[in-house]
Amino acid sequence: MIDIRTEAQAEARTVLLEIDGKAVTVDRGASVLDAILSTGQEHPHVCYHPALGPIETCDTCIVEIDGKLMRACSTPVEDGMKVRTKSVAARYARKEAMDRILKNHELYCTVCDNNNGNCVLHNTVMQMGVEHQAYPFTPKPYEVDMSNPFYRYDPQQCILCGRCVEACQNLQVSEVLSIAWDREVPRVIWDNDVPINESSCVSCGHCVTVCPTNALMEKSMLGEAGFLTGIEKPTLDKMIDITKKVEPGYSSIFVVSEIEHEMREARIRKTKTVCTYCGVGCAFDVWTKDRHILKVEPQMEAPVNQISTCVKGKFGWDFVNSPDRLTKPLVRKGDRFVEVSWDEALDVIERRIKDIQAQHGYDAVAFISSSKATNEENYLMQKLARAVMHTNNIDNCSRYCQSPATEALRRTMGLGGDTGSIKDLELADLVLIVGANPAEAHPVLSTRLRRAQKKRGQKHIVADVRRNIMATRADLFIQPRQGTDLVWLSAVTKYIIDQGRHDEAFLRDRVNGFDEYVKSLEKFTLDYASEVCGLRKEEIIRVAEMIMEAERVAVCWAMGVTQHRGGSDTSTAICNLLLVTGNVARPGTGAYPLRGHNNVQGAGDMGCAPPFLPGYERVDNEAQRRKWEKLWGVELPTTPGLNNHQMVDAIHEGKLKAMYLCGEDMAVVDSNANYVEDAFRKLEFFVVQDVFLSKTAQFADVVLPAAPSLEKEGTFTNTERRIQRLYRVLDPLGDSKPDWEIIQMVANRFGANWHYSSPREIFEEMASAADLFRGASYDRLEGYQSLQWPVLPDGTDTPLLYTDGFAFPDKKARLYPVDWTPPIEVGEEYDLELNNGRLLEHFHEGNMTSRVPGIHEKVPETFVEISPELAKERGVTDGALVRLVSPYGSIKVRVTVTDRVSGKHVYVPLLSHADEEAVNRLTSSDHDTVTYTPAYKEMRVRMEVIQSCGEPPVKRGNFRLGKPNPQPGVNVEQKWARKDYVPLVTDRALVKEG
Repeated sequence: MIDIRTEAQAEARTVLLEIDGKAVTVDRGASVLDAILSTGQEHPHVCYHPALGPIETCDTCIVEIDGKLMRACSTPVEDGMKVRTKSVAARYARKEAMDRILKNHELYCTVCDNNNGNCVLHNTVMQMGVEHQAYPFTPKPYEVDMSNPFYRYDPQQCILCGRCVEACQNLQVSEVLSIAWDREVPRVIWDNDVPINESSCVSCGHCVTVCPTNALMEKSMLGEAGFLTGIEKPTLDKMIDITKKVEPGYSSIFVVSEIEHEMREARIRKTKTVCTYCGVGCAFDVWTKDRHILKVEPQMEAPVNQISTCVKGKFGWDFVNSPDRLTKPLVRKGDRFVEVSWDEALDVIERRIKDIQAQHGYDAVAFISSSKATNEENYLMQKLARAVMHTNNIDNCSRYCQSPATEALRRTMGLGGDTGSIKDLELADLVLIVGANPAEAHPVLSTRLRRAQKKRGQKHIVADVRRNIMATRADLFIQPRQGTDLVWLSAVTKYIIDQGRHDEAFLRDRVNGFDEYVKSLEKFTLDYASEVCGLRKEEIIRVAEMIMEAERVAVCWAMGVTQHRGGSDTSTAICNLLLVTGNVARPGTGAYPLRGHNNVQGAGDMGCAPPFLPGYERVDNEAQRRKWEKLWGVELPTTPGLNNHQMVDAIHEGKLKAMYLCGEDMAVVDSNANYVEDAFRKLEFFVVQDVFLSKTAQFADVVLPAAPSLEKEGTFTNTERRIQRLYRVLDPLGDSKPDWEIIQMVANRFGANWHYSSPREIFEEMASAADLFRGASYDRLEGYQSLQWPVLPDGTDTPLLYTDGFAFPDKKARLYPVDWTPPIEVGEEYDLELNNGRLLEHFHEGNMTSRVPGIHEKVPETFVEISPELAKERGVTDGALVRLVSPYGSIKVRVTVTDRVSGKHVYVPLLSHADEEAVNRLTSSDHDTVTYTPAYKEMRVRMEVIQSCGEPPVKRGNFRLGKPNPQPGVNVEQKWARKDYVPLVTDRALVKEG
């Protein structure tokens, strides 16, 4: 009986049809095009893209189905369907469709920058064997748009397939592009028909990536890709005309273009890497010619992003070839740096650190690792600290952002990582976004949420003090007072329990501590929450109702939650809410603290924190510590180490004498920057390892030139615990070296006797001992393969956590009672509430992105956002120059007036080109009571007006000044309704309904 039922179920999930006389079985819900391609047979399709779905503009996929001409891309398979791809009628329709396309496009493949083997139109014309086109190319009355710094649009080459529109409207969901079908000569337009650089385009590059021709192209490709490209336009036009007159048909032209393409392949390298910016973990191929970066091309097999990118991932790589790159070691001599050999730099490090250790002990030296470095480099950095330098004084920048979320997850569920995948966020019925701005800080992840909202009806609740991009699209937007999230979250949880809508079965079977937790909620009434948070009771109730109405709920949060004195407790309140409602360990549910840096998760995973060895095994657990001692052949220190916040205090107290910092600009990213800089001045010896002479490096005694991610191999771990390999795209510039090589050189000066020849060896040493990664290996991470930890010995990974129990001995989660910690208070004269955060275009303080000319052009300086009402009260307008003053320092910035902030809230982006712009000169040393994460989001300031008006800092070319044009998609029905459109399908309505 079981076998019969299983077979019947399998049959119900599949469809049997006939294609060109052969029986084919495919999954139910597939399209006819899917079925044809599944047989290994080629079939034309230009507008269809697997990431976009059927667009139905090109008609090149038409087949005959049961006697009717229909589009294969949009027709779902049915049992018994008879498909003919080779019938005369179908072939004629496809040829006619291609002729109509070629009327819009001038074929000059050999001299085209897009003759790289991936031009869909070129390949399809070849596949179809088209020799001549029925309708000659007709020039269009439009100029090429070169206004965007990163890409151009050539209407002359645009075939109006609509891929770019679909990608912008329904994949990226920036809703900028559309096709003006009502024009005599239709074209793609930006917003309501303005130049690209005056529109709301965010330069994500989706449109360029999916364009099947050379109509949309990266400027970095123009004149660089081919042997015959880069020719001046008058000469190029003559060559095209001559070619068309001389050659008898397209096949001859294609022979030449294919030869030229093969020549390009010999000099263009395509190398897979993982993005160096945020924690989403996008992967893509980088095309290079020598050291010239031609373009970034995302691939469908990329597990996180597929074809998606943001402006930084697609276009933000010029910093790699910046003249500001460090290419030789530097040693301070007097008040200046002098270039020296590697041996001389290492001599200084060895001598000075050994002297300090001899005089003050091993714990007088501290180490800071990097969220920008690879897993292998972070592993070696903590191994250097513990196994070579005999101290647990090792930390990384997760202390500044994610440690409270990690602590909360460990408290309640056992493991310090996102409980599911980005795919689960897409599947959720409701996503609650608290204190996070994913549209700017985690752009590609936000596209998945926006797509789910627009296409599937996913609901969004956004809770933030600022009306960010996600808030403008939210189904419900609430603005609690700064630092009060724990209160309204607890009130929501209490309300759900009071209504009897908690998940009793889940709590009974899988969670401990419910009764005690309910008692802890007694104070969090609706009245109390309303008074503390400044929210209406109706708003709090509506949040609770939306959670109760949803089958699957996920919560995203970030620095707006974690960077408070009660950051760990507020993060815990989120976890408690999820447990109470049973929204963990099921697809489409879970906790998602969004990691800010590309490898901040990996830095923690590798043991770059005082209490933890790799895999979060504890230093104070003797059995776990002995395991690593045996592997490394040393006795490990047991003295509790200092975190980076404590390190700064220890320097001021005279206890910490030396520091070795790798890849962090701590002078500007740590809170209370003036205090931190004063500490660096007091260090007896300071080593900084970086790609640029950062603000922090300027305090160093020795600066070691490191290599960015494109110049090394290794692995990164993204926000969803996904480990991915990156490969060397370019050789290190000058005498710079990958961080792992530098760390090994330093370690060996102290007698380590390490002999790693590659990151592979380092990774596999780590995985051999850390239980969390036991089955991970480079072979299992080859190419675009990835693994989400925990990884079992057989290589099985864990995309969704806790399906077989939580990470505690009894397999049960723990509700963890928490209370509210009020924000810090300062004097009454500081009357403005300060907020800070990231910008879409730049990453953090801009050390990399500010060296990308196109990005710098978009956002050349930082600014302070103030509300219209505050601007009116203080008598200032856009461009006013003001000084913001806190009890800890001051900065000078220009004003942009916007409704993104309200009342007396002000917002300063983290971007800082100059000392006088760095927002952390205003923040304090107050911190989370558990993890020591600075309370960056708790500060009040006063504003002094220096100039009441001036040049606006948000300038032409900034997407924030544009006006998006939301559309359901390509609106192909408008094309079909044109008088000059003659249908090629037998029954157009049937195809659409099908």
